[in-house]
Amino acid sequence: MRAIVGKLAGFALLTLLLSAADALAQPSGAELYARACAQCHDSSDTQMRAPQRDALRAMTPETILRALQAGTMRPFAQQLSAAEQEAVAVHLAGRGLAQQAAAAVASAAEGQCTSADGGTSLASMDGPGWNGWGADLANSRFQAAGLAGLSADTVGRLRLKWAFAFAGALAANAQPSVVGGRVYVGGGDRKLYALDAKTGCTHWAFATDAVVRTAPSVGPRRDGPRRDGPGFAVYFGDTRAYAYALDAASGALLWKVKVDPHRAARITGAPALHDGVLYVPVSSIEEAFANRADYECCTFRGSVVALDAATGAELWKTYTIADEPRPTKPNRVGVQRFGPAGAAIFSAPTIDAARGAIYVATGNAYSEPAAGGSDAVIALDLSTGRKLWERQLTAGDAFVVGCFSGTPNCPDNPGPDYDFAQSPILKTLADGRRILVIGQKSGVAHGLDPDRQGEILWQVRVGKGSALGGSEWGSAADDANLYVAISDVDFLGANPFRLNPNAGGGLHAIDLATGRVKWSVAPVPCGDRPNCSPALSAAVTAIPGAVLSGGVSGWLRAYATDDGRLLWDVDTARDYATVNGVAGRGGAMDGPGPTVAGGMLYVTSGYGQWGGKPGNVVLAFGLGD
Repeated sequence: MRAIVGKLAGFALLTLLLSAADALAQPSGAELYARACAQCHDSSDTQMRAPQRDALRAMTPETILRALQAGTMRPFAQQLSAAEQEAVAVHLAGRGLAQQAAAAVASAAEGQCTSADGGTSLASMDGPGWNGWGADLANSRFQAAGLAGLSADTVGRLRLKWAFAFAGALAANAQPSVVGGRVYVGGGDRKLYALDAKTGCTHWAFATDAVVRTAPSVGPRRDGPRRDGPGFAVYFGDTRAYAYALDAASGALLWKVKVDPHRAARITGAPALHDGVLYVPVSSIEEAFANRADYECCTFRGSVVALDAATGAELWKTYTIADEPRPTKPNRVGVQRFGPAGAAIFSAPTIDAARGAIYVATGNAYSEPAAGGSDAVIALDLSTGRKLWERQLTAGDAFVVGCFSGTPNCPDNPGPDYDFAQSPILKTLADGRRILVIGQKSGVAHGLDPDRQGEILWQVRVGKGSALGGSEWGSAADDANLYVAISDVDFLGANPFRLNPNAGGGLHAIDLATGRVKWSVAPVPCGDRPNCSPALSAAVTAIPGAVLSGGVSGWLRAYATDDGRLLWDVDTARDYATVNGVAGRGGAMDGPGPTVAGGMLYVTSGYGQWGGKPGNVVLAFGLGD
C-alpha cells in the first residue's frame, strides 16, 4: 500500500464495495451511501485508508461522479444505475451537479496568461529548472547552487509569491516540474497545467482521461522538422495507465498510449525521459479491488514500458515478475485466487547512462508465495529491458488492502507491507565507487553496489516501519549524505482518520559511504491542531546547505545539512487567494516534494488521503517581500 497513499489515496474514493442486489426502489443518496460506501469510508479499520466522508464532501459532485463512472471506482460502482451514481455524488458533495458546473465555467477564464506574460512561446529549456521527479536522471532530488538560487543562508527569507488552485477537487498530489520559465503540474481535476513560473498565470490546460499524479518531464520534440524550430514535448502519465506526450508550448496532444491493459493498472511514478526513450513505471490499485470477497485476486504484475518518445510506440516491456499469474487455491468463500502477482513500481526509474542500465524499486506481492521481484531493487538493460540483476530486500511480503480486517483475499500468511515507494538514488562516492541508496517502509535505509549485482554495502534502521510507516515517497542525497524522512504515522482509537498528534516523523542524515547516522531531527508534535500527525511521508528535497521536508501536518520545514538545525518553516494548511480565482486551501503534504529552481520553491499542498487536511493548491515561494 504505497506510502500514505501510494495505492490508496490518490484514488479519489477508495473501495466502495458495492452491492445493489437488494436495493430499494429509488433509494436516496444517503441510503445508497450507507449501504454501498460506508463500509469503507466510515470504516473503523485503520488499514482501510479510504478517504474520510468529510474529504469526499469537499470534492465537487462532478469529480465524484467521474470516479464512479470512468475512474478508479468504476469496478465497484458498476452495479449502480446512472441515476444512483448521481445520487451518491450529489449526497456526498452536498450540492447539485448543474450548480457546480456553472460555477466552474464562471471561473475558467480567470488567471489566463496574456501576450505580455509570454503567450504560448517556449523558445528554450535553458536556465534554472527542475525537470522530472528527481531533478536529474540519478533521482538525487538535489538541486545544485547555480540552479537552485537558494542556500542555507537565504532559504529563511522565502515568502509566498503566488498560489494556484485546482477547481473541483481537494487533492494536490502531483509534483511540479519547472522548465523554460514554466511550471508543469497535474491536479485532482484531471488536467495538466502549464503555469507561468513567475506569476502563476495559466498558459494552457490539457484535459486528461484520469488524475495525473506524476511529475512531468520535458524534452526536445523528435517527431520531425518544424518550421518554428525543433520544439519541446512534455511527458507524463495518469491513473488509468495512459502515457501522454503534449507540445510543451501549446498543450496540443502529440500521442497517448495505454501502457498496460489491466483494469487496475495506473502510472504513479514519473516516467523517465532519456535519449529519445520514455521509460514508464506501471503500478496498480488491485490491492484495493482485492478487498471485495468476490474478486479473483490477483493478476496484475508491475512493469517498465519503454516507449519511443517521438511516436509512443512500444520498444520493450519487462515485468517485475517473470511468470504469468495462474490459478492457485480458492479464497475462503470459494472464489478462485491467482498468483504470482504484485511488485508494482510506484516510483520514477533511475537511469545509469554510463552502464546502460535502469534501476527500479518494487512494491509488495499481492499473492503468495511472494515472488522474488517484490520488495526489490531491480536493474534492467536500457536498450532491451533484459533483467541484469535483482536484489530482494524483504522476502515473503504478500499483502492486500484489508488484510487486517479479514478480507477473504488476504494471503494466508500476510507480510508486513514493507514495499518501496521511492526511487533508488545513484551516487558516486569520493573514492570513485558507485552506490545506490534507498529508504524503505520497513524503516531501514539501504546502500547497494550497482556494479556487483546489488550487493548490500550497508543497512541502517531509522524508523519503526509499518504499512504506513518507515520511509515513504522519497529520499534526497548530496555528495555527502542521504536524507531520509520517516512517516511512522499512528492512529488514536478505532477511527482510522483520528491521527496521533504526538507519534511519527523524524528526519535523518546518513553518511553515504558508511551508513552512519550523522544527525537526526526529532518529530515535531502537532499540539492541539485537529486531525494532525507529525509524520514526514512526502519526498524530501536538498539544496546546498539545506534539506526541505513537508509533513502530514501541512508544515514545510528547511533544516541545515550540517547539523539539522531549523532554518525556515511555513504552515501551508490554510486558505489562499489564488491567481486563477478558484477557492484555494492547503493541507497535508505527502507524496511529492518541493521543487527548487531560480530562487523559487514550488510545492503542492493538500494530499487528498488525510480527511482533515485535504487541499488543492500549488504554492510558489520566492525571496523578498
